[in-house]
Amino acid sequence: MYLHLGQNVVVSERDVIGFFDLDNTTSSFITRKFLKNAQESGLVSSASDELPRAFILCSNESNTEIHLSQLSTQALVKRIGEI
Repeated sequence: MYLHLGQNVVVSERDVIGFFDLDNTTSSFITRKFLKNAQESGLVSSASDELPRAFILCSNESNTEIHLSQLSTQALVKRIGEI
C-alpha cells in the first residue's frame, strides 16, 4: 500500500520508519543536526510549499529519504490506518 504525503508525493507504506512532529523533535540538538546533515546530503525533499509540520523518515534497500509534509503526524497516522 501507499501513503500520500501531499503534492503528488507518495511513498510505500512498508518503507516508512516513522512520523515525527517538527515542533517537538526540533527542540533536540541531535534531531536538528540529523536533519541538517540529511539536507546537506540531499536526502530531504518537501511534499508541500507550505510550512512543514512533520517529517517522515523512509528507507528501503537502496536509499534513505526524509520527506517534509504540511500534514500533522496525527493525520499521517490516520491515513496509514485507513489503508
